[in-house]
Amino acid sequence: MSRGRRGSRVRALEGGREEEAPPEAAAVPSVLLPSAQQPEKAAEQILLRGIFEIGRDSCDVVLSKRALRWRPIRPERPAGDPKFDLPHEEEFIELKDIFSVKLKRRCSSIHQSGTLLGITLFICLKKEQNKLKDSTFDLINLSEDHCDLWFRQFKKILAGFSNRPKSLKILLNPQSHKREATYIYYEKVEPLLKIAGIKTDITITEYEGHALSLLKECELQGFDGIVCVGGDGFASEVAHALLLRAQKNAGVETDCLLTPVRAQLPLGVIPAGSTNVLAHSLHGVPHVVTATLHIIMGHIQPVDVCTFSTTGKLLRFGFSAMFGFGGRTLALAEKYRWMSPNQRRDFAIIKALAKLKPENCEISFLPLKSSQNLQERRTLESRKCDYGDQWQMIQGQFLNVSIMAIPCLCSVAPRGLAPNTRLSNGSMALIIVRNTSRPEFIKHLKRYASVKNQFNFPFVETYTVEAVKVQQKNNMSEHNPEEENGPHGIAPENSFPWNVDGDLMEVASEVHVRLHPKLICLYGGVMEEMNDSKATCSCL
Repeated sequence: MSRGRRGSRVRALEGGREEEAPPEAAAVPSVLLPSAQQPEKAAEQILLRGIFEIGRDSCDVVLSKRALRWRPIRPERPAGDPKFDLPHEEEFIELKDIFSVKLKRRCSSIHQSGTLLGITLFICLKKEQNKLKDSTFDLINLSEDHCDLWFRQFKKILAGFSNRPKSLKILLNPQSHKREATYIYYEKVEPLLKIAGIKTDITITEYEGHALSLLKECELQGFDGIVCVGGDGFASEVAHALLLRAQKNAGVETDCLLTPVRAQLPLGVIPAGSTNVLAHSLHGVPHVVTATLHIIMGHIQPVDVCTFSTTGKLLRFGFSAMFGFGGRTLALAEKYRWMSPNQRRDFAIIKALAKLKPENCEISFLPLKSSQNLQERRTLESRKCDYGDQWQMIQGQFLNVSIMAIPCLCSVAPRGLAPNTRLSNGSMALIIVRNTSRPEFIKHLKRYASVKNQFNFPFVETYTVEAVKVQQKNNMSEHNPEEENGPHGIAPENSFPWNVDGDLMEVASEVHVRLHPKLICLYGGVMEEMNDSKATCSCL
């Protein structure tokens, strides 16, 4: 094999830029694990063995069904010569971390391919704080036959990862956040999907509800998954549409929906909104490349979903909701969409705090029975059992009511709005804030941005539940005729605004929220425990 001192480059394509590692790091990609953590080799079947140049070393390379291993080829050490006493430690890359392979060629003219240099592996690296990063690793060898044999073997191995999508339906909301979704997709997401060889069909939505109407009718048989690029409201709309379609395909009526059918395709969420609560809760960070690589690698995470219904009719599927302060803040923010997202959020919070008043509510909830397994719960649901005397009820004046099936991580609540909830633990967090003074309520809100317990107040109550009913008992005599009109011409102080996954939902009667475990699968990995990093909200 002809060799030269070319060196291999470890490149990161993150953000559309190419970064070159320092020469001394090129031979040892950061994907490598310590030798103590290497997978067991004894039972591994060797598929190929050959010589490649890696970095500045000629290496003995072995490909098995689980890993690519290599060891530098060193000359025999002359007796007593200490300068040849060099380590011969074996290094490796697990094949499950490789998402694409290409033949590496020297750049040439458009009409002819350049000289073969070897093989490039595209690798998914895990970094700190749950972030993923894409890198490349070069195996240098000038032999066409040798590289072709290895290339075909790599392609065969990668084809065996059946969970990895080959075709995706992409839904893009160009109005999300600062209208950055289009840029984010074409500059950061699409290049990685192309490297991975994933076919895409892109629809840019044109109006609110476009994704919902599209997914109800469009042909999805040829796709392995759906990907939405946008904010929380858009992601919730797409998830709602997928679940509605599953009910329709199964012939299930959405009236009195007790046992909904699971979504048939997994959903990928690319964060391109202002808060990105769903993506942050799913991946641990609202990071575009991390979200994209989870999709490419086929990492699937089942997630609990809530149904919101009233008078026996399904209103929507969702992951979290707030009533009271959280709902009224969103209703105010929707009126000022001409502001920038951060300004609109801060302005709405300040205005809602200035007009802070409690809601007169009756809240009924069904506590979670930890001893009851999922199958028993589904059996009770299928019998349309209303759980009889197990319901508990509280009445009073409440400033805010939160019902959350996911932890709801975001920049202003790095531990989550519901830090004791997980994505698929079969329970919801019910957080009730009773009437208190404005300064005390603000103290409670500020705790979300710190490591302190935001629930450690006498006016805050938390419950782990599987169903909730909320009935507002509004006193119409409190209506102020000079109050500004809210969305749809309804006075904010006398409407019933709910914040459901960042979308405004107005209901004038009792709302019944019921949890359905693992109803949808999202692309994402199991994240590590969040660190206690601090964040602040400028408005407080």
